[in-house]
Amino acid sequence: MSNPISSYLGVHATALPLREQRMQLIASNLSNADTPHYKALDLNFDAALRNAAAAAENNPAALRTSDSRHLDDLSLAPQLYQRPGSQPSLDGNTVDADAERAAYGRAALEYRASLSFIESKVRTMLTAITGQ
Repeated sequence: MSNPISSYLGVHATALPLREQRMQLIASNLSNADTPHYKALDLNFDAALRNAAAAAENNPAALRTSDSRHLDDLSLAPQLYQRPGSQPSLDGNTVDADAERAAYGRAALEYRASLSFIESKVRTMLTAITGQ
């Protein structure tokens, strides 16, 4: 990463928007739990993070966006996959609400951990700048 701020924040600067997108996918799964023939989607986070980090290495401007809705520019489609249902449903829906709630809780915890790390790094930077 040639951007000094991104390199200072480490992998968490790249991971935070990916974690957010994963939480949005899980929330979408939960909201479609009763939709016939809906297939639960998930994000292969490791592959998406590797691709985003490689894109940042090859083209540092690739991850810069002016709006949070621009995450589609990261071309995450190859990292999306249909999560198989744990219990067969007569209407073809593969969403397991209990598993989705557990996945959302874990994703929220991981998001908060990345956010806390970034906050700590920014706080350290502000302390260095202000000297307080």
